Amino acid sequence: MKKINNKTKRKLRNRSKLKSVNVNRYRICVSKSLNNLSAQIIDDKQKKTLVSASSIEKEIRSKNVKKMEKSSLIGEILAKRAKEKNISEVYFDRGDNKYHGRVKTFAETLRKNGLKFWYDRKQKKWKRSKRKISCNQ
Repeated sequence: MKKINNKTKRKLRNRSKLKSVNVNRYRICVSKSLNNLSAQIIDDKQKKTLVSASSIEKEIRSKNVKKMEKSSLIGEILAKRAKEKNISEVYFDRGDNKYHGRVKTFAETLRKNGLKFWYDRKQKKWKRSKRKISCNQ
């Protein structure tokens, strides 16, 4: 039996939760490497990328800034491009990355610039099924 590492478990757990949200919203997919961060807004019904932004682009690469500042710049650029295409409601697919550091800074910048996420970590709005607990005594 093959052992599944924590990153793969996190990715599968996150994607399974997001499948229920996939109604009338676009998905923001984030991929992160050691030095770069890239994000896309994807329409899963048509299986097309609508908007993308990356730290490899010339306008961001030419600025000598730290990685955390790059992630906020990418968030601003992606939010601006999304507004041009009239995209306002999305859901955040962080993949196998933890919601911490550069990914968190990126998400907070998107929220500040007007994108509405389905799941807001501060308000904890997951729609969970309520279990009925009964005691037979």
